[in-house]
Amino acid sequence: MQESTGSAKRLHRTSMQARVAGELREMIISGELQPGAGLSEMALSETFGVSRTPIREALKQLQIEGLVEVRPRVGTFVAEPSRREITELFQMKELLEGAAARLLALRGRVPEVDRLEDTMRQADEAVHAGDADRYAELVHEFHELIVIGADNSKLDAHYRTLMNQLAYTRLVRTSLMQPGRLSESDHEHHRVLDLILAKDGDGAERVMREHVRRSHQAVMAGLDDSKRG
Repeated sequence: MQESTGSAKRLHRTSMQARVAGELREMIISGELQPGAGLSEMALSETFGVSRTPIREALKQLQIEGLVEVRPRVGTFVAEPSRREITELFQMKELLEGAAARLLALRGRVPEVDRLEDTMRQADEAVHAGDADRYAELVHEFHELIVIGADNSKLDAHYRTLMNQLAYTRLVRTSLMQPGRLSESDHEHHRVLDLILAKDGDGAERVMREHVRRSHQAVMAGLDDSKRG
């Protein structure tokens, strides 16, 4: 009886830790928690209505994922990637998404392709309306569908870890602040989709990699602008 009670308590702690880690992860990736923001165990304990133990374990997990930085005798903070780290992450993003676009193109007319076409219709509407926030959501959806459509679990796993570290949703908004980037990005997505529809694996990979490089350039320019501002 005592053993089963102990097991139940451990499962409960594990589920609380997973919930806290999941919600904090989303808050960091979305930009709700900004890079460099302090993370107090006591404050988070009150926010989530749990003890400090699952908070501490969740923060350890996010530290392993590269989303949280622990500074000894100072505190715990949302990780703030350096320019070099952002560049390295984008280089990996280029490789993974280029490979994903190739794999998807070679699969032919799978359900993800239909969903990509629908996403692009919505993206065109967002661009026409000048709705950068909605377009940013659709950018995430577009890239997600290409990775899912590649149907490669190893690629997918590495991609998700990478995207968490990159906090990509926030960086997309930074890139879209650049003049003309909204329509440029949409045009680049259309080129990728056209090559996927044509089952041109080489072309899809090449153009996807070019698109990621341009996104990286726009992100860095946006970060420079924010520092000057």
